[in-house]
Amino acid sequence: MRDQAVIIGIAGGSASGKTSIALQLYDYFKGQHQVRIIKQDDYYKDQSHLSFEERVKTNYDHPFAFDTDLLVHQLKQLKNKETIEKPTYDYTLHTRSDVTETVEGRDVIIVEGIFVLAEEKVRDICDILVYVDTASDIRFIRRLKRDIEERGRSLDSVCNQYLNTVRPMHETFIEPSKKYAHIIIPEGGNNYVAIDLLITKIKSIVEN
Repeated sequence: MRDQAVIIGIAGGSASGKTSIALQLYDYFKGQHQVRIIKQDDYYKDQSHLSFEERVKTNYDHPFAFDTDLLVHQLKQLKNKETIEKPTYDYTLHTRSDVTETVEGRDVIIVEGIFVLAEEKVRDICDILVYVDTASDIRFIRRLKRDIEERGRSLDSVCNQYLNTVRPMHETFIEPSKKYAHIIIPEGGNNYVAIDLLITKIKSIVEN
């Protein structure tokens, strides 16, 4: 058994299919190894000191919106198979929740989020870096459906956020981070050939 966990970083634009790929990897390895998915979105900064109106105006698609130092610290702990108290985020209140989640050490840690490849400190902890490359129109449709159904957002708010922050931040920060990827997966979770190749690579690292 490895002394340290294998950490797989999965990045890509909002609604590109990162979670779908992470879940497919989880389903494959859970019978052979202990696996855990860590979502970068849970590490949005606490904004409880701001009014709700101010929180709504936050640019959630900029690196400054995330508590990257905490994410890096806890990934280092998970790398050493230590237990962490992971934060959670309340999307309806636009701030960190009072609820934390206990995460014990695992053999394989999958960390997924839009800035996983863009942040050097996060990249350096990962053993494998994956970029999910999905067309912008598909990503927008997925985000629209998700934010309305799961996060209680209105149609206008989702469209305004996409045009004002999501798209420009993607072009500025996320798309350029693709150059750091070891593996680029077009079309997200539907690219089963690429996912099979990724599984093979992860197996070789874990077993050796």
